This record gives sequence, structure tokens and C-alpha cells, in this order.
Amino acid sequence: MSTYILHVESRPASDEVLDEFNRWYEEVHLPEVVALDGFVSAVRYAPTAAGGRYITQYTIEGDPEQAVKNVTAAAADGRLHMSDTMSLDPVPRLQIMKVTKEYRP
Repeated sequence: MSTYILHVESRPASDEVLDEFNRWYEEVHLPEVVALDGFVSAVRYAPTAAGGRYITQYTIEGDPEQAVKNVTAAAADGRLHMSDTMSLDPVPRLQIMKVTKEYRP
């Protein structure tokens, strides 16, 4: 079975909602996404420069296109609780990547 990464870049809607954005993302969004079929785990990274994007990398096993469809369906039927603390302008960037090699010395 192939392993994929769903690479997501997002940011808070404003500096005023930063703490609420991070709390929602880490306590609500990550667990809800990882509970969906196809998702195995997630790692989230914070920017070190002001105004930078947060990055989340979700590990997917199986069909990555179906896993992303599962996210869309869950958002539409209310299984994912979205937050207006996440900026949609610009929209979060998503990219599916296939894991070709993992190296750990």
C-alpha cells in the first residue's frame, strides 16, 4: 500500500484570532480529519516569521484522492467543524505528495 502526504498551508483570519485558530486547529480539526477513512496521522508546523503560513502534513494510506473527497464530504455533512478563524483569502493551499523514501539513520 502506498503512503501519501496531504500538505496543507493555512493561516488565521487575523492576528486577533490567532490563539483561537490554533486551539481549534489542534483540538478539533486535526482529530476530526485523522478520524476519516484514509488518514493515519498529522503533523503541524508553526511559522517562525510573522505572517507565515502554518503547515499541516497529513499521512494518508490508500487512495489519496478518495481521502480528500472524504474531507469534502465530512465538511458538507457537518462531521468536520470548520472555524471562521481560518483565513479563506487566500484559500489554504493543498498538495498531495507520494512518499518515495523515508530515511532515518
